[in-house]
Amino acid sequence: MHVIAACGNKMAAAAAGVAPVQARFVASKEQFHAYLRASGEHGDGEAEEEEEEEEEVGSEQSEPPAKRGRLSEHGLGAESPEGAGEGEEVPVERKRARGQNKSRPCMKPNHYEKSRLCPSVTQGCADKCYFGSRCRFLHDISEYMATKPADLGHSCVLFETFGKCIYGVTCRFAKAHLGDGYQNIINTDLTKQWEGKSLVRNNLSKDLQQQLRKKKFSFKKADEYLRSLAKPHNNGGKGGKALGCSAEDQEVSNCTTPQEGLGDTSECLVLPEEGGDPKPAALQSPIPTEGEGGCPIKTAGLVTDEDIVKLRPCEKKKLEIQGKLYLAPLTTCGNLPFRRICKRFGADVTCGEMAVCTNLLQGQSSEWALLKRHHTEDVFGVQLEGAFPDTMTKCAELLNQTIDVDFVDINVGCPIDLVYKKGGGCALMTRTNKFEQIVRGMNLVLDVPLTVKIRTGVQEKINVAHKIIPKLREWGASMVTLHGRSREQRYTRVADWDYIAECAKIASPMPLFGNGDILSFEDANQAMQMGVSGIMIARGALIKPWLFTEIKEQRHWDISSSERFDILKDFSNYGLEHWGSDTQGVEKTRKFLLEWLSFLCRYIPVGLLEHLPQKINERPPYYIGRDYLETLMASQNVDDWIKISELLLGRVPTNFTFLPKHKANSYR
Repeated sequence: MHVIAACGNKMAAAAAGVAPVQARFVASKEQFHAYLRASGEHGDGEAEEEEEEEEEVGSEQSEPPAKRGRLSEHGLGAESPEGAGEGEEVPVERKRARGQNKSRPCMKPNHYEKSRLCPSVTQGCADKCYFGSRCRFLHDISEYMATKPADLGHSCVLFETFGKCIYGVTCRFAKAHLGDGYQNIINTDLTKQWEGKSLVRNNLSKDLQQQLRKKKFSFKKADEYLRSLAKPHNNGGKGGKALGCSAEDQEVSNCTTPQEGLGDTSECLVLPEEGGDPKPAALQSPIPTEGEGGCPIKTAGLVTDEDIVKLRPCEKKKLEIQGKLYLAPLTTCGNLPFRRICKRFGADVTCGEMAVCTNLLQGQSSEWALLKRHHTEDVFGVQLEGAFPDTMTKCAELLNQTIDVDFVDINVGCPIDLVYKKGGGCALMTRTNKFEQIVRGMNLVLDVPLTVKIRTGVQEKINVAHKIIPKLREWGASMVTLHGRSREQRYTRVADWDYIAECAKIASPMPLFGNGDILSFEDANQAMQMGVSGIMIARGALIKPWLFTEIKEQRHWDISSSERFDILKDFSNYGLEHWGSDTQGVEKTRKFLLEWLSFLCRYIPVGLLEHLPQKINERPPYYIGRDYLETLMASQNVDDWIKISELLLGRVPTNFTFLPKHKANSYR
C-alpha cells in the first residue's frame, strides 16, 4: 500500500504549501480512502455497504487545496482557491473555502431525544413538579425506559469518579449504577470524598439571574463613571451624547482623549498616585456638590470610602505571567474540557471563550457557561466582547462582584462580520474614543488586571497596533496580546513577528504577548527571541494540545495513535462530566469533539515528516500512517470524524448531522 511512484511523491512533497511527508507514506486520495475502507471492514462488517456509498460520494469531491503562506500581490485571492499553481486554470465555480459555514444545519443535542423524562423524577421529587399535569415531559419511568435508546457502555464516568450519577435512569451508561426498580445506586464512600468541594466555579445562580432579568442588579461604580462621561465639557457648553446608543457608528464627538480630558466634573474619586501617569480630570476630581451641578451623595450613619475610592494600581492584584504559556481564548473549541486537556499538558494560563457582554447582562445561561472555571485552572481569565462603554463597564463590574477570575480580557481582535459591523472586536481599533472609554471604565470598576487582545490592524497593509499600544498603557491596561495579522488577512498570511517585536519595544514596560503560527518548540523559541513577554498559542493547541509539553521539554514528541486516542477518550470523559451523561450531554460532547477533530486531522506525526518541524500553514497531503488508527485520524472527511466519535461515544442517532464551523476545516 505504501508503494507509490517516487516522482509523483517528490512533486507532491515539493508542492507549495504542502507539508513535506516522507515519500513512502504519501498516497493519492483514492488510495487513502481505499485503505481506510479495507481496514475498516475488519472491524465493522455491518457498515460495509454504507461506507462504500459514502466513499462514492467522497470520491467526487475535490482534493483540499494546499495552504498558501503568502497570497498573490494582486489581492486577497478571493476568486482563486488556496494553493492553485501559477499556470493552472481555476474552475470558475470553485471558490476558496474560508470563513464560517453560516448556512450549516443547526441540530441541537436535545433534538435527538423525542421522549424525555421530567427532571423532577430524575431528582427524586416527582410529586413536586412545578408544572404538574401540564408538564410536557414523562413522569412514568417504565414508559420512559421503553423508549430510551440503548446504553452506550457498561461504565459511567460520573459514577466511577464521584460515586453518584445525578442523571440516574436518563444516563446513557445507566446499567453501571441502576439497581432493582430502576433505583440509582450510590457509592457513599466515594461521594464523601467530594463533599464540600467545588470542582467548577463561576456558575450562574438563580437569584443573580433573576436580578439581571428584572434589572435589579446595582452598578454603582459603572453608573458613576458613565454619568461622568455624559457631563458637559469645556467646549462651549455642549454636553456629551448619551452612552449606550444602538447606532453602531455613533461616536461621542467631545469625549475623552488624554489631551482633552473627560471633563472638569465627575462623580468618581481616585487618589492621585505619586509619580504615576497623569489621569484624566474626570478620574481625579472630587465628588461634586449641588452648587457644581452634580448629584450630591446623601448618607446616613457611618460613612466609608470603599465605594468611592478606587484601588491604586500598586494595590491591584498583579498579573505575573511573563514567560508563561498562554492558551488563547478559542471560540467553540476552547471549552472547559479542552482547557483541562491543555492544562494537563503544561498550559500555564487559560482563558474562557469570548463572551458577549450584552448576553451576560441579560442573564443568559448559555453565555454564563463560557465563564465557568475548573479547579485545575490556577491562572484563569475571561474574555469580553462589546462595542460600547456602558455595557462593557457594567459587565466588568458585574463579573468583578460575582465570579472568581485572575484577569479580564477585552476582545479587540475578533474579525467576524457579525461582531465587526456592530462596532466590536477589530472595529474598536478604529473607534478610539469608544475604545478609551471602555478601557478606562472597565479598569476603574475591576479589582483584577485588565488585558487587551488586538490585531495589527483592520486593513492588510495598514498597521495601527503600534499607535494604539502606548495609549492602552496610559488608559490602564495591564497587558496586551498582539495577533500578528490584520482583520483582512485572517489566516491567509503568515504572522508578522517582526512587527510584533517592534510593538513589544513600544509597549515596554507593559508586558506584550505575541500570537500567531506557533506549532513547535522552535517556533516558540524564535517568538521569545523577538522580545515579547510571553506567547499565546491558539490553533497550535487545537492541532496538537501536547505542544505545551514539547515547548517545556524542548523536544519533538512522536506521539503514537493510541496515545492520541487516549487524549480523545479523556476529552470525552471530561465532556460527560461537564455537559452530562444523558442523551443531550452525550451529543453535546460529540458535537464539540467533532469540532476539535476538524483541527486535529491537520497534525502530521513526527515520524512521517521528511524534515522537522511541521509548519502551521502547510496543508497535510493524503498519507497512510503507520497503523489504521493513525490513518483514520488523518482523514479530512467528516464521516471519518464521526466514526472516531462513535468509538468513544457510541453510535450516532439516526438523524444525526454535522458540519464543522469553519469552511477551511470541511473539505466535503
